[in-house]
Amino acid sequence: MRRDFESVGLDRQALDDDPFRQFENWFNQAVEAGIDDPNALTLATADASGAPGARTVLLKYFDTEGFVFYTNYGSRKARALAENPRAAMLFPWVPLNRQITIEGRVEKVSRKESLRYFMSRPEGSQLGAWVSQQSAVIESRQALETKLERMKARFREGGIPLPESWGGYRVIPERIEFWQGRPSRLHDRFEYRLEDGHWQINRLQP
Repeated sequence: MRRDFESVGLDRQALDDDPFRQFENWFNQAVEAGIDDPNALTLATADASGAPGARTVLLKYFDTEGFVFYTNYGSRKARALAENPRAAMLFPWVPLNRQITIEGRVEKVSRKESLRYFMSRPEGSQLGAWVSQQSAVIESRQALETKLERMKARFREGGIPLPESWGGYRVIPERIEFWQGRPSRLHDRFEYRLEDGHWQINRLQP
């Protein structure tokens, strides 16, 4: 399918000098445009051997310290991050002809921070964190349902605690790219790159 990328474009004057504020601007515009799940992103990792992996996760929040998502610490992505604590995030806002790429090092958030977010989750999601040994083989769907019923019984009285095997990661960016589609594939691309503690902004060829 052929498609041209009609948009008003992007120039340097329209960019905020701070990439976190620029991300917030575009994120809010994605929300206002009614894009489904604007916080959905592709997270790319590589293990110690260089074998790549990619999957969709949800951005839970961000600030000037980085971009946070949550997962099981035994999952495939967590194992890759333990071996090679670097990742890339891609937000594909196709209806706006936009995408944002974030690259940087990754660290776990504190246990306190994970607990605060875990307690804000619906009960079903809290139980799911206990039920799933993410990425491990399981014999059937029924086995998963049985584990769920077991956990419901276990935590019937009182609150559901934070599992040791579950928590957050923060991607601390070293490079952020804002991509705006333009006709004839002459897209506008601006890169923020962290150098000596300062963000340098450059226009990239499409």
